[in-house]
Parts: sequence; structure tokens; C-alpha cells
Amino acid sequence: MNKLWLIFAQSVTVLLAIFFVVSTLRPELLPWTPRGKLATVKEAASVEVTPRPGSFNAAAEMAMPSVVNIFTSKEVRMPSHPLLDDPMFQRFFGERFESRPRRTSSLGSGVIVSPEGYILTNHHVVEAASEIQVALVDGRNAKARIIGSDPESDLAVLKIDLDNLPSITFGQSEQARVGDIVLAIGNPFGVGQTVTMGIIGALGRSQVGINTFENFIQTDAAINPGNSGGALTDVAGNLIGINTAIYSRTGGSLGIGFAIPANAAKQIMEQIIEAGSVTRGWLGVSMQDITPELAESFRLKKSGGALIAGVLKNGPADEAGIKPGDILLAVNGKAVADSSEMLNLVAALTPGKTVALTILRNNSEKSVNVKVGKRPT
Repeated sequence: MNKLWLIFAQSVTVLLAIFFVVSTLRPELLPWTPRGKLATVKEAASVEVTPRPGSFNAAAEMAMPSVVNIFTSKEVRMPSHPLLDDPMFQRFFGERFESRPRRTSSLGSGVIVSPEGYILTNHHVVEAASEIQVALVDGRNAKARIIGSDPESDLAVLKIDLDNLPSITFGQSEQARVGDIVLAIGNPFGVGQTVTMGIIGALGRSQVGINTFENFIQTDAAINPGNSGGALTDVAGNLIGINTAIYSRTGGSLGIGFAIPANAAKQIMEQIIEAGSVTRGWLGVSMQDITPELAESFRLKKSGGALIAGVLKNGPADEAGIKPGDILLAVNGKAVADSSEMLNLVAALTPGKTVALTILRNNSEKSVNVKVGKRPT
């Protein structure tokens, strides 16, 4: 009896083993398996997956190939030890201990804006660089040359010579609104291309103290060192800003980043490509914001405007009769809110063109025609 049970157990074990092998390697041989309904691993991988709601993968994949990593290097002379400048030390040892140049490197980001190889980035990314290397997402590398830069807006234009370059699409940055979702793309801390998401926190942010001309898009999308010059895009992957700076007490992102609007960056880029530099309007005045104390002393009935604190002799404003103490209210009919807006409005004017300035003098408004000059470099 025991021998029969042993034979039965062995038979069951063999059958189970055969079943396991067949179900694993050839499941279609099993009678209850529906024929033609099984997908292999390779076939399953090729099945299209519907994008999940709330994903920004399409926007990221559209913009990322256009964002490049920029590596720069330059030679700097390290300051010598104070002892080496001592006359007594030089009396015995001479001037043999001169400071030696040291090569330093830094990194940033840029955006390919045309198939011809033009790249927008920040001026501070490539400032004083003796060599610039650009790395694309597809693994290609190229040496870049500077077409021109504009320190006052912190923008620079580079050019590389490669074929089949992916260029980004410019968006309508002037249509951006507070609360819009944006993506920041760049190479933070050199870890590699990274996409972060946030919203627009403010528009027209000025008086930050970063550039001469400021009209920033403020965002809480994480922008860190290395992101400078990278792209700020909308949810369709269109360029709406060039990431420029952050407000930080630690060196990392604290949720306040600033980007130059794409429409302004495009205008500056076109001037640099055509002329090698940027031409701006100039009046030859120094301005000051109207504080509540100044408004009270001038007995102003409404806020706004910019106080003309000084007038350059023989400058455009001086020749037109503008005087210190006048309050500039409008430029060609466009109201002036403060000195920063006045600077941007005047800079946008064409040198040689005559414009009408609305000023307030002795509590009386008057219009003055001024021939715009060219802003000195």
C-alpha cells in the first residue's frame, strides 16, 4: 500500500513539474489559453500608453533638445601674498615671485533659438571667457563664439556650427499671467539637464538690483546655480523667458527666481545679430522715485511719475529745456509709474527721433518735445 502511494506521489510531482514548464515557456499549448490573445514582452512594450492628466511630458520633450549646457573657462591672476610686495623682501629676493595665472571654469545653460546655431544665454555666463564649449542633449559638443553681449540686460548671443540643430519656439511672453504654470529647464549644479515646475508669481518685477534694465518674470520654479541662461517655457513648451537669477540666502533656490521675458530677449538678440550691439534711447537725466514725502512736498494730487533729479549739460533733455525738479508723467502718451519704468520706456526709443514728454512743473502740466539721443555704452 505504501508503495502505491509513493508511485502516485511521484507521478503527481512529475505532472506538476511538466505543467509548470509548459505554462511558463509555451502557455499557448494549454487548452484553456485563448489563441492569438497573448502579447509577448516586446509587443507589450510597444503598446501606446495614454498620457496621464496633469503631465507636462509633451512640453518638456519639445523644449529640452533646444536647451544646452555651456562650459566656460578663463585665466585669472590670483592676488599675491602681501609679504611679496614688501620692499625689504624684494630687496633680498627681487621680483621673482610674480602671481601666476590660474584657469577657472564655470557652467551655465543656453537656448538654441534658430537652426543656424544662434544661442541665447546670460552675459554673466560667458563674461570674460576665453573658451566656450556647448553640449547638446543628443551628445554632440561644439566650440561656441560670442556674437555679442549686452551687460545692461545680462543677455548674450553665441553661435555654434552644427547641422540639424533643434531650435525652440518663441512664445508670447507678453500674454503671460500671474498663476500660469511654467517649466524651468537647465543644468543646475552641473548634475545634468533638469526640468522643474512652478507658477508665475509676478510680472514686470523691477528694482531688484540685478541689471540696469529690469522687467522680470518672477517664478517659484526651482532655479539654481547652473540654470542661468536656460529656458522658462509655458505648458506647450514655448519659450517665454531666459532664466537669469534667484533670490537666495543660501545659494540654492528659495522659491523666488527671475527670468527675462522672451519678447525683450528676442529684440535684443536681433539687434546683436544685426549690429553686434544694442542701441538704446537716452535723455541725459538722472531720475528718482516719488516717495510719499516728495509727493507731499510737491503737493501732488495723484501718485506716479518720476522726479528728474539731475540734467546733463548739453544733453537731449537740457537742450529741450527740461530742468531738475520737473516730474516726468508720460513718454509719448505712455504713463510713467516710477523711475524704472521711465528708464525702460526711454531705452526703447529710437535715437534721433523726436518724442513728446509730459512733465509737471509748478503743479502745471506741459508737453515738451525732445530729440532722443543714443545711450552711451
